[in-house]
Amino acid sequence: MSGNNPDFDYLIIGHGIGGASIAWHLEKAGKTLKVAGDSSAPSSSHVAAGIFNPLTGKKLVKTWLADDLFPYADQFYSGLEEKFEAKFLHKTSVYRPYRSIEEQNTYLAQSAEPAISKYIGNGDDQTDVAGYVHMEHGGLEVVRAGWVDLPLLLSKSKNYLTRSGQYIEAVFNISETEISGSGVKWKGMYFGKIILCQGFEATNNFYFNWLPFTPVKGQILEIEAEQVSKPYIINQGIFVLPTTKGICKVGATYSWDPLDWETTAAASEELEDKVKSLLKVPFRIAGQAAGIRPSVKDRRPLIGIHPELSNVCIFNGLGTKGVTLAPFFANQFVEHLENGKELSPLVNIQRYFSLYFH
Repeated sequence: MSGNNPDFDYLIIGHGIGGASIAWHLEKAGKTLKVAGDSSAPSSSHVAAGIFNPLTGKKLVKTWLADDLFPYADQFYSGLEEKFEAKFLHKTSVYRPYRSIEEQNTYLAQSAEPAISKYIGNGDDQTDVAGYVHMEHGGLEVVRAGWVDLPLLLSKSKNYLTRSGQYIEAVFNISETEISGSGVKWKGMYFGKIILCQGFEATNNFYFNWLPFTPVKGQILEIEAEQVSKPYIINQGIFVLPTTKGICKVGATYSWDPLDWETTAAASEELEDKVKSLLKVPFRIAGQAAGIRPSVKDRRPLIGIHPELSNVCIFNGLGTKGVTLAPFFANQFVEHLENGKELSPLVNIQRYFSLYFH
């Protein structure tokens, strides 16, 4: 580093979906960067099913900012597929079996609303789906949905960044950084800014541990089921996501104590019971995984610049919808950092500055 010129523009800590999204937007903007990742550490991005669904909840509510997030995510992931020569974006419908005639009537009435109707399909394959799913009252088809194979995407991204000399395999310790007015020093390199994309680990980071994280542990199963021939995601209380022929991911549980990465028999039994009530066909449990979602009190991402350190940034709090939130807000954050464009106050950590200065 000579004078005030850093060796690199940015140091990105973490290579989950948040860190990867930031990295690729910065590269597109022509910035120099290093991404530090620890492949030995547990990661919620590697456990997550990667589902994107525009209509969620028992009351059939449109996902926050779906009209903006989903088209942008489609463009972002399609571009990376072309760049990496890999297929990890899978567009497919979600079938929601009605629990009762009353629910059927309610959903059909809501389906006529303009904001929701464009996400409702014709249910052309409903009869086939009913062959292996309990759908005594029928079901609602939600379109413009699907899933992203996050482990494959992150593997391809890491390989690409490694070949270009941009990826560093490292166990990051925030105390090893030297922060000054001119930049950030880490491992003998100087950076203009550091962006912390650490997921749950941010709760142990003294720069941002004052933010109101409410992390949630989730567990999923991998099952091998007979006769699940359609690629559709089934969603009724839990999701059943066919990933390859005969193999499905099932989830997810929610728990807050203890917050660890260990799988439990109780979670396995809970999910197994729910699958039995949903699927008509035999299945066996083939695997189980646990992750900790970096959720936030107000269910909005935590993005922005430290209240006192202008070169220390955070991109976190993506929760259960990171697969669509990450690309859109990575673009917005890079525009904010590089071009001074306004960052949405709904995600900007400025909304919590009173907690820091309290």
